[in-house]
Amino acid sequence: MAVCARQRDQAAMKRACLLPLGRLANRLGCGVLLMLASACASHPVPPDWEQNAQAEIKRFTTDYLAGNTSKADSDFIRARRAVRDTGRVDLLAQIELVRCAVRVAVLEFDGCAGYNPLRDGATPAQQSYAAYLSGQWQAVDPNLLPEQHRAVVSAKPSVTATTNVSAQPSVLIGVPDPLSRLVAAGALLQAGRLQPADVELAIDAASAQGWRRPLLGWLGIANRLAEQRGDKASVERIARRVALIVGD
Repeated sequence: MAVCARQRDQAAMKRACLLPLGRLANRLGCGVLLMLASACASHPVPPDWEQNAQAEIKRFTTDYLAGNTSKADSDFIRARRAVRDTGRVDLLAQIELVRCAVRVAVLEFDGCAGYNPLRDGATPAQQSYAAYLSGQWQAVDPNLLPEQHRAVVSAKPSVTATTNVSAQPSVLIGVPDPLSRLVAAGALLQAGRLQPADVELAIDAASAQGWRRPLLGWLGIANRLAEQRGDKASVERIARRVALIVGD
């Protein structure tokens, strides 16, 4: 029964995959390290380091999205240490990309600083994904991205949110997983392709999941756009919503 449950869990994580290599994160839509996923027919028991890293990444993601930075940092250190003990640069690069993706989702951009020293040992798919997260889409091979993110990159750029409030429908509609949707929205912002509809979908995704940190970040983007439009009613509405979130 335990084997069957593990197989169901693995299948669910693969379906939600944010990265094409996954098994360590949960709501990222990614499970990091798919290359390590066991073949169903053999039923091997995952090694301790993998189980530990998976559990810590789950805690890191939950804590970071909730705004618990200190706890999230400790979670990530433990996850990274577990992966580091394999001596595999590509696996360490993968876990750093998980952290980068979570930070992009909450609009904290650092160019994937933890991943960059590992770039030379990363796989082509990891390199392409890092470029996607950083908004350097000229270096992205869409064929190496997960399917939902391929559509985001391949969509023709239109009028951006900063210049027109009535742009085309959001490309994020094709990214159903909430955290993957937030990651894609952050990547769009970095690439200069974010649209008004994208901002609204990002806010809705964060709100529906009760993710405080990204919700405040995306409400900040919406407030900036409303100010640029001279939309005082929207500015006041957003201010009331922010006050509700940060209040006691």
